[in-house]
Amino acid sequence: MKLVKLNNELEIPVVGSGTNTYGKEDNAFKGELRGDTQEIDWAIENGYRHFDSAQVYANEEVVGKGLNQSDLKREDYFITTKLNTNKGFAGHDWITAEIEKSLEKLQTDYIDLFLIHFPWDNSDEIVEVWRVLEEYYNRGVFKSIGVSNFEEKHLDPILQNGTVKPDVNQIESHVGKWNDALIDYNKSNDIATVAWSPLAGIDEDAKQVLQEIGDRYGKTYAQVVLRYQIERDVIVIPKSHNKEHQAQSLDIFDFELTADDRQRIADL
Repeated sequence: MKLVKLNNELEIPVVGSGTNTYGKEDNAFKGELRGDTQEIDWAIENGYRHFDSAQVYANEEVVGKGLNQSDLKREDYFITTKLNTNKGFAGHDWITAEIEKSLEKLQTDYIDLFLIHFPWDNSDEIVEVWRVLEEYYNRGVFKSIGVSNFEEKHLDPILQNGTVKPDVNQIESHVGKWNDALIDYNKSNDIATVAWSPLAGIDEDAKQVLQEIGDRYGKTYAQVVLRYQIERDVIVIPKSHNKEHQAQSLDIFDFELTADDRQRIADL
């Protein structure tokens, strides 16, 4: 597995597993928890060591249980989770309470990467939340900190007022919405980009182009997309409820796209 070094020197696997529907009935985002860890177990067996979770997914305990019952040592895997700011800010005590809940559900005493999940229209409050994350970072409870779904206008106040630079900005980036300008902004500030749902947006026309490229390398259209993303220095967190497809998403390190391939994909 290729590792990417964040701006604080922490290394993160360039391919991770999304988890937002794992352990849920009918594989539905709002489904009730089934009580098993099947998809996490498969991911571990396939070789995943980077797991992307969030409070809003309402299944952090599935990730925690699956990892805790595995043969892996804590230092062998990388956990991301995110503060649920979908409704904005609810005070300092709320932040610390939610962080403690995540630690308990994930069955760990530290989190490798902790993100603010969504921006909202109050830069002072965003900076206040960021300072709490900085406290946990400085205590070693968070090994790295960052944001998710932030645009330049949301990141600028943190960069101007924070004492710890965000390590990561997790954003939408996929066929039809590569988000190049924001990725360039992240790079210019030494902030790593993580793409959520990196296999979204692929219609039949795009699939035909991608599979045509993939056929030359013996790869699927999905593997071509993931390869394109990591070649542009984007960390990816694909998700699948199919064990074979999970494995395929990791099998992207034995080929390299040509300049022509990359241009055709960029144009989709």
